[in-house]
Amino acid sequence: MSAETPVATGQFTHRRQQFRAWRGTRPFWAGLFVLLSGLPIAYFPYAHLQIGHLTLAMATTAGAGSLIIGVLLVVLGVSLWFQKHVRVFAGVAAILLGLVSIPVSNLGGFLIGFLLSLIGGAMAVSWAPGAPPAPEPAPEAAAAPGGAPAGVYPGGGVPAGDATVNPYSTGPALSKDADGGDEPNDLSGTSPANGANGRHSAG
Repeated sequence: MSAETPVATGQFTHRRQQFRAWRGTRPFWAGLFVLLSGLPIAYFPYAHLQIGHLTLAMATTAGAGSLIIGVLLVVLGVSLWFQKHVRVFAGVAAILLGLVSIPVSNLGGFLIGFLLSLIGGAMAVSWAPGAPPAPEPAPEAAAAPGGAPAGVYPGGGVPAGDATVNPYSTGPALSKDADGGDEPNDLSGTSPANGANGRHSAG
């Protein structure tokens, strides 16, 4: 018996579909860009670059300002995920903080944080929630008892089964003969009853 427990593939697919549905209802990518923009802005002023035996400090006189800008950008990115109604405010604030980080924090984290904040802020401002799907329209005409749509027959109901009463019948018309019986009224002249056998008699 293996010590490893196999992961159910159905559960992973279900979690992935849940995350996709959650991501589609909010400015997810805008929040991700804004959150990532705060990391280089807050990190580089406190970082030290080691080149051999030489330690290069990239700290600036406004290190506290860089830390504040970076933390605010991270908070704005998380707010875009969980408070989507503040997307316009958060987007404009991210753009302004990215512009302020150019003179304060090593050209906005060597332009990495600056560009990410501009892209994420613009995406947050331009994001709009999708419209819900429209309900399907109900069928307009209900079917009549005979399978025909309602309104086909002018009387509102299905006519009687007599062929002489139904005006929509495609069968042969019946006429009364001298004895009172029904006889098919064939006007083509080909009926064996009239003896013409397809030829009209002259005179």
